Order: sequence, then structure tokens, then C-alpha cells
Amino acid sequence: MRATTDWRKAQVKSTEIIAKGVRKLTFVVDGDLNPFDAGSHTNIRVEINGTPTVRTYTCLPGEPGTLNIAVKSHPQSRGGSRFMWTLAQGDEVELSAPENRFELSWNAPHYLLMAGGIGITPIYGMARTLAARDASMRMVYGALDKASMPFADELEALLGNDIAFFEADKEQFIDLEAEISALPRDGELYVCGPIGMLNAVKQAWQASGRPVSRLRFEVFGDNGKFAEHPFQVEVVGKGITVDVRADQSLLDALRSAGIEMISECERGECGLCAVDFVSCEGEVDHRDVFFSETEKQENHKMCSCVSRLVSGKATIDIGYRA
Repeated sequence: MRATTDWRKAQVKSTEIIAKGVRKLTFVVDGDLNPFDAGSHTNIRVEINGTPTVRTYTCLPGEPGTLNIAVKSHPQSRGGSRFMWTLAQGDEVELSAPENRFELSWNAPHYLLMAGGIGITPIYGMARTLAARDASMRMVYGALDKASMPFADELEALLGNDIAFFEADKEQFIDLEAEISALPRDGELYVCGPIGMLNAVKQAWQASGRPVSRLRFEVFGDNGKFAEHPFQVEVVGKGITVDVRADQSLLDALRSAGIEMISECERGECGLCAVDFVSCEGEVDHRDVFFSETEKQENHKMCSCVSRLVSGKATIDIGYRA
């Protein structure tokens, strides 16, 4: 079950490679679209191995009546990016009207924007919005190399000395402690990137003693410490064992097996789809930002939308009672 979603028919207007391994798609959307703020996202219905499912992408700034997204080609994709890269001009999809769970506030005297890889997509819109309002800000942007950074040239021209780039292949990495320390005490940090980056930022922010409310983040929902491999779960009370493919989430596998599940964000943020472990033979790759590090180490629960077993088998309890 999900919250009510305003689904629209849309057609691919154009596609463009905007960085190494990153493709921008522009959709013409049926019906009126209300203006949306930076950080908004759209859900897109895709088909993976013949099975319909939904993937979420950030809405980029664009012309009225259109939606723009940028999709990175992931070599270990669960199938969403592969599907999006097959779309061509004229192809039709269903997508949702934009909604925002990663909003900018307007009461901070200074903003620190931080992006890792394709995590630039919401941060890009925020940078443009803040620059248009002449807000006090700094942005740091890290990726493998400059060629892998969408919007890098535009952002450099827009922000000048207020942006810094970090290229991992040149051994350049964001100094989280230094960036947070330089941020005024009443400033706010907005970050989007891989789960390892988000966890490191959360730890550095906590160590700085700053209010949790001034740290805002968004997670990809499909990246972890380990490559995806198949695994199995036995469901208590259902008498069935479910095979989870490498390109499939546990949540999708359970639903495909006819098991009703409650979910909302499907990005590892809300915790509604969490399952309990009765037993677990393999290591768990916790990819959510809902549970604390202590809870992840205790290994009692797992967000079924993004987290997964590295391999092996587990017995889970979804709360079903006959």
C-alpha cells in the first residue's frame, strides 16, 4: 500500500548525454503540472525482466509542461537505470506529478550544499534557487572525475568561488569535518550521495554537536557496501520461501510472491516496509537511513525496499498473523 499518487501519461521529448554515464531525459507530460521546488521527485513506472515496478528520480529544472530527470548508468543496477537508458524519443511512460520530501528551508543565514556523484540532481536545483535569491552558500561536489560530474561547468560559472570540486581519481576528497566546522553554527547542510557518504556526514555532523534539524539529506535507495547477489527469505506465517534476484529488491520480490506489504518512500527513509529477522545466515547490507548505526549492528530489522542480504538465507517476520 502506498499514499495516493497522481499518475500522468508522458512521452519522451528528448534524450541527452550530459556527463560520463549520465543521461538526461525530458518528458512532455499530459495535463497541467503545478510548479515544483528544488528537491522534488517523480515516480516512474518501469518494467524490469517483464515485471512492472516503480523507480524514483529527482525532477530537474525545465520548461513548463515538461519533466527532466538525469539517470546514471549503474553497472550493478537493479534494472531501473537500464530501463531508462532504453527509452527513446516518442516512447511513452507513466510518471507521477512531482512531490517534495527534500525541501529547502528559507530561514538559514548560510547553506552548505554537498553532492556525491549522481546525488547532484537535487543539489543542482537547490544551488540554482539559492543563487537566484543571492543567498549565502557554499557547495562541494565530489565524483570520480570532472567528466563524471553533470552540470559542473554551469555550476562553476554560476557560483564561482563558492563551489569546490573533488575528483577521486586525483585523490581529492571532501573534508567533511573541515566543511562542517567552517559552516556557521546556525547554518544548514543539505547532502545527497552514496550511502557511505551519507553515513559519514551524519557521523561528522553528530560529532560537531550541531542540531539534527539543520542536517537535511536524501538517499539514492539502491547503493550499498556490496554488489547485489541473489538470496532467499522464508516468510513466517506464510509457509513460503521467496527468491530475491540480484536486480530485485526484497520488497518487490515479496509482492511478486503475492505478499501484501506496506510501504511509502521506497528509498530507505520512512521504515514502513521494515521486516523483522527471526534468523539470518548471511551478512546484511543495510542501505537505509531510517535505522541508526546501533540498530543496524543489532541486525533485528531490515528495510525491505533497499537493504538486502549479501548472500545466503534468512527467516523474516512481516507481521502477518492468520
